[in-house]
Amino acid sequence: MEHAFEDIEVKENAIDLLEYALAHKRKKCMIGTGSMTDPYIPLEMELQNVRKALKLIEEHGFGFTVITKSDCILRDLDLFKRINEKTKCVVQMTLTTCEDGLCRKLEPNVSTTGERFEALKRLRDAGIPTVVWLTPVLPYINDTEENISGILDLCIEAKAYGVICFGMGLTLREGNREYFYEQLDRLFPGLKERYIREYGNQYMIESPDNARLMRLFHRRCSEAGIVHDNGQIFQYLQTFEEKETVRQMSLWDF
Repeated sequence: MEHAFEDIEVKENAIDLLEYALAHKRKKCMIGTGSMTDPYIPLEMELQNVRKALKLIEEHGFGFTVITKSDCILRDLDLFKRINEKTKCVVQMTLTTCEDGLCRKLEPNVSTTGERFEALKRLRDAGIPTVVWLTPVLPYINDTEENISGILDLCIEAKAYGVICFGMGLTLREGNREYFYEQLDRLFPGLKERYIREYGNQYMIESPDNARLMRLFHRRCSEAGIVHDNGQIFQYLQTFEEKETVRQMSLWDF
């Protein structure tokens, strides 16, 4: 990018476009957001575009899912509950560390792990299903048994439906690799040289403990009854479900 990351443009007619699309869609489905960027950016608290979108989604009877790292999501808990009463609302939350100190180093401008965990518990208590993304895992930083087990402990306590994990590692494209190495130099002196020595310009950066940590991941999830098959989770997120009570009410309406 040739400008500061914080400089953004807002699509002024986004809500109008969404309302038109929902009104003209022949079949109900899940509406998703957050895969390209977190929708709960600080400006959202002023613009309230996500909340406006949620109101439309609820009014038209569609399902909803969102990916975020922000506990500001709790602002819209009332709408999540209303959507989930009719169909399905799933909140997806990313967790990369179990310790707030490391979290603040790796993710300085978002909610801490502790704040996200509190949000997950609030969602649990409200009956909103959650999915956790366990990614990225950075070699020699958060690829430890203690960290992975700690994250899974939080998922178990929050009663997450599933945990998405693509392996213990990360991907580095040209462009973001340079930025990543700059941050390694700043936060973990000497680690950049180790990455260059061991990974070069590889796209896939896999932890040397990937096999052992993945066995731990699958075992812990299986024991806790948490879905840990990525395909199964994505199918769940994409499947529109209408609650039985809503179907019964629609029959009486006729």
